[in-house]
Amino acid sequence: MWHDLTLTTAVVCVVVAMLAGFVDAVAGGGGLIQLPVMLMVFPHQSLAMVSGTNKSISIVGTSGAAATYAKRLPMQPRLIIPMACAAFVGSAGGAALITYVDRKSFEPILLVVLLLVSIFTVLRPDFGKLARHEQRGPIAASLLGLGIGFYDGIMGPGTGMFLVLGLIAVIGCDFLGSSAIAKFVNVATNLAALCIFLPSHNVMWAITLLMAPANLIGGLIGARTAINRGSVFVRGIFIAVQFAMVIRLIVAVT
Repeated sequence: MWHDLTLTTAVVCVVVAMLAGFVDAVAGGGGLIQLPVMLMVFPHQSLAMVSGTNKSISIVGTSGAAATYAKRLPMQPRLIIPMACAAFVGSAGGAALITYVDRKSFEPILLVVLLLVSIFTVLRPDFGKLARHEQRGPIAASLLGLGIGFYDGIMGPGTGMFLVLGLIAVIGCDFLGSSAIAKFVNVATNLAALCIFLPSHNVMWAITLLMAPANLIGGLIGARTAINRGSVFVRGIFIAVQFAMVIRLIVAVT
């Protein structure tokens, strides 16, 4: 492990972890920044080892962001608890099936879906600006959590972004409220994945200790910035993350 890490790459890892924590706290999608860099920095490690380490880092920043949102915004436990529990189950199920599925087959489908969602979000400036007066309840939240949790376990990139999107489109939350709820659900999906990775010793703890504090700082700053700037700011970061993922998938499938 250490032969892959120089002073320069260590600094890069810390900066990337902080940036990923910030983006993830605001609109989700921090893994799109952090995981690819870790794969480049640790080319001799297995995908499982890098993914497990990424989860162990991300859960720290996500937990910090969730705690910040809980202190500053009114929470909705009737949505958060069932959705997080269902997401935990879905993520564990997806992780258990990961060896039986060809991830490459998902990428073209995911690319089309993201393109349509990105276009829709840009063309609908009022989408997610305000919460609907009548929101859907725990059953809809549980089904949403189960589906996105399964995606997180079997693929992963952009899970936070899909949670925000689903909470707006299905439940009826605004961007800021969706981002807050998504952090709690993302903690559950990360925890479920770690339940798979930890028993098989697929975590580089020294790297976690290096990057997790930076991810936490980024998450705290991101959550506070989102709260202070509101849904318009969150929407802007959300769209930027969408297009970043579209570009990543175009490169992957071509």
